[in-house]
Amino acid sequence: MAWNRNNQPAETQSASPLLSLSAVIMDTETTGLDTAKDRIVQIGAIKMVLGKVLEDDPFDQLVAPGIPIPAMSSAIHHIMDEEVRTAPSFGPSFDDYQNWAGAGLLVGYSIGFDIAVIKAEFARMERDWTPPRSLDVRHLVQIISPSLPDISLETVAAWLGLEIKNRHNALGDAIATAQIYKALIPYLAKKGIFTLAEAERAVAGLTTQISGEVSAGWHDMAASSKAKIDPVLAGIDSFPYRHRVGDLMHTPPIFVEANSNVSTALDLMISKGISSVFVHPEKPNTEVGILTERDLLRALQSQGSKLLLQKVSNHCVTPLISIEKNEFVYKAISLMSSRGFRHLGIHNTDGDIVGALSARDLLRQRSQDAYVLGQGIADAKTPEQLSLIWPELSSVARGLVGEDVDGREVAAIISRELRGLTRKACIIAEQEMVASGKGAAPVPYTMLVLGSGGRGESLLAMDQDNAIIFEKGEPGGIEDQWFEALGQRVADILDMVGVPYCNGGIMASNPEWRMDVNGWRGHVESWITRSKLEDMMNSDIFFDCRAVHGDLGLLDQVRDPAMDAAGRSTNFLKLMAMSSADIPEMTGWFGRFKLKDGRMDLKRGGLMPVFAAARLLAIKYGSHALSTPDRLADVREHLGTTAHVADDLIEAHRLILDTILRQQLLDLEEGIRPGNKVDPTSFSSLERQELKWALEKIANVPDLLGNPSGVV
Repeated sequence: MAWNRNNQPAETQSASPLLSLSAVIMDTETTGLDTAKDRIVQIGAIKMVLGKVLEDDPFDQLVAPGIPIPAMSSAIHHIMDEEVRTAPSFGPSFDDYQNWAGAGLLVGYSIGFDIAVIKAEFARMERDWTPPRSLDVRHLVQIISPSLPDISLETVAAWLGLEIKNRHNALGDAIATAQIYKALIPYLAKKGIFTLAEAERAVAGLTTQISGEVSAGWHDMAASSKAKIDPVLAGIDSFPYRHRVGDLMHTPPIFVEANSNVSTALDLMISKGISSVFVHPEKPNTEVGILTERDLLRALQSQGSKLLLQKVSNHCVTPLISIEKNEFVYKAISLMSSRGFRHLGIHNTDGDIVGALSARDLLRQRSQDAYVLGQGIADAKTPEQLSLIWPELSSVARGLVGEDVDGREVAAIISRELRGLTRKACIIAEQEMVASGKGAAPVPYTMLVLGSGGRGESLLAMDQDNAIIFEKGEPGGIEDQWFEALGQRVADILDMVGVPYCNGGIMASNPEWRMDVNGWRGHVESWITRSKLEDMMNSDIFFDCRAVHGDLGLLDQVRDPAMDAAGRSTNFLKLMAMSSADIPEMTGWFGRFKLKDGRMDLKRGGLMPVFAAARLLAIKYGSHALSTPDRLADVREHLGTTAHVADDLIEAHRLILDTILRQQLLDLEEGIRPGNKVDPTSFSSLERQELKWALEKIANVPDLLGNPSGVV
């Protein structure tokens, strides 16, 4: 269950890191182990939000089973017939549980058994119940440590060094399960399992175990209610189709009498901070009216200050148009739009006005949807709070792609948030170091984001590419040691929140990516003058960097002389050109895509030649643009007869970004770590044709670099 700032339940997202998921951990005690016949005698549950178990807000309810509790069962859970004789039956008990829990992720230990028993209880009441999306902690244990002698709750808790209290009590077991689940998250991360969908995918691989459970009558956890997103609907803002008008309305409604003067109504609007008031009818059996700020402004223009002494009934609109509180929000939006209204009354099933809804309320809802990306990073004070950004970012990307927004725009948003995450991780790490007694930064410094994040072209397969420039200090010296600790903590925080460690080690925690100004100047100069392939690749990343925190001017002290030196180095430019022109063949006979394991690497054979060529030309012609399209547009006037090639590459770059992004969104839903390899069969015939066109244009990169200047 993911709760937002107003404690409203939100849907669980496949791309959510397990660390950031909020969930309900639930357990039941029953009259026996027959899922079809036995009954529930206790429901216990606890909430977990951002990795914290909320033990001060439990759910604990005894349930009257309607049948005698066998002595053997009572001997285990110590619940006797006399204890449940006056308890509520399952129906009202579970309704109370659902009202407490909301809708979202359900976690339990052997939860497939509990779900099966609950489904049977609902079937007896002839009520429908759809199991929520769920995870079995016992399955996660099997993934992490399949060699444990047994996977009982006691054994696993002992293995993890946890103490169980109140065993075989539903609430006690739920709390123990929550603690175990929290302790397993770092172990899962070591196996490359970070997100909910990745955990579900790993669980689905336990085919023998799950098959045995299903045979015993348990719920099939491999087919747990994982939400699939219809790509046709992916671009639609789903909030109006999931929420009721009553969720947004202002209540109680504010009324004035019809014979009140306008100044009274205006004072009420100002004091309550509202833009309208409802007007009681002057006579019995007549309609309620509404007076809005717009009505008053129009009247004020024609009547001036004398308006304030006039009766409200002279200016209100009657009848008030209202909508039933249980209608979906999209109905209210449609009614407002078709009638040109900005305000609606909300009535109950008896027709009584119980609330008010304004266009401002709907706008506030949309602004809350954007809050996490707009202000969430700035407001985050812990890594756990910061971990909410990644699932929101993937959700935003999905919506934008569904609305056919240019992939370059989506990449720019993702890159901006990646830089924001890095900056905030740096701030949190600084605060932790001060709190731990290591003090503040010994000298001014700046944190850099390199590569695609710096260019503004990151997609959802982002990883950490960062570096630190500090004002002065020797390698291994006091200053360097402080920044090493900072860089390591930043790397750890980013990994926790969904930005994995860089496989190539391009992180400020490593000494080659953490130096003072003079050290960096010498380092970059050696890259340029030696002109080795490895040096050239490192410098490529550096030329795409942006400063995101600290003394931002330190970057200019290093990059400006580096750009100048690289632009004057013929050998360096030649090596860059050779690398850019080394393009693998992506299609074969009859234009068929060349695949390996069913996929093709569109970064190596698509994006890389374009952004490498654009970078080279930017260095050669002194462009300070960072994005690939901006660089190509900047240098176009220098390209002569090959300028059209640059135009084609700008479009090809867009098409390939779009293709990779769509594949990444598909993979996220399937629990596959997003990357840059795509399965062409995932796309339509038109999309495949566009991709072939783009790859044909990328094959012309050598023509773009073969200009008369002699660079190649």
